[in-house]
Amino acid sequence: MSKHSEEDKLNEQTAVDTDAGQAEETATEKLADKTEELADKTDDADKTDEVDKADEPTDKADEPTETADEAPESAEPETPKRRIQWARVVAFGVLPAVAILLAMGAGYLKWMDNSVRDSERARDTSVQAAKDSTVALLSYKPDTVEQQLTAARDRLTGQFRDSYTSLTRDVVIPGAKQKQISAVATVPAAASVSAKPNQAVVLVFVNQTVIVGQDAPTATASAVRVSLEKVGDRWLISSFDPV
Repeated sequence: MSKHSEEDKLNEQTAVDTDAGQAEETATEKLADKTEELADKTDDADKTDEVDKADEPTDKADEPTETADEAPESAEPETPKRRIQWARVVAFGVLPAVAILLAMGAGYLKWMDNSVRDSERARDTSVQAAKDSTVALLSYKPDTVEQQLTAARDRLTGQFRDSYTSLTRDVVIPGAKQKQISAVATVPAAASVSAKPNQAVVLVFVNQTVIVGQDAPTATASAVRVSLEKVGDRWLISSFDPV
């Protein structure tokens, strides 16, 4: 009995040890599987992170490269276009405009210069013509009165010529011959009032001495506004108005 009991205990202990060993091996295998699974997951995660990290710089690096590549493509055609446009503007717009302005300015200055010169010439010649014509109109002698005043008429124009011709023919010439009247006129001063290339006005100061027969001379002084018109190359008196 005791022998059987010991054998039974031994068998039971062996069975327990066997079961414990199997359980331990099962637990070990499960732990190994878990460890291997966790390691695989960790490796996969590490690989994913490495891939992501490797992709990010590549993407970021590609962006500036693309931008840099695009910038020259967009910038390179613009510079020549601007230069060409400005060159065309300068060549076909600014320079012709400047040339036209310079030509207009030169023409205007030349016109002004010619106008000033013409005005100065008109002033000088009209003043001299007014002085000479006034002396001719108011000077005569009894013996030559008709020739003198007829010649003076050629210095006149327009309606004033007709009026002077009528006055001298009907009054002055017959009276000078009949009463032996002589007259001498001088112009001590004359000034231009206005002068244009074809018209002028001159203020003339006149001293006239008249002798009738054997009487004493009579001197008078007056001022006359003389208007002149240029006919051809001569200044002719168109009006003769005492002031």
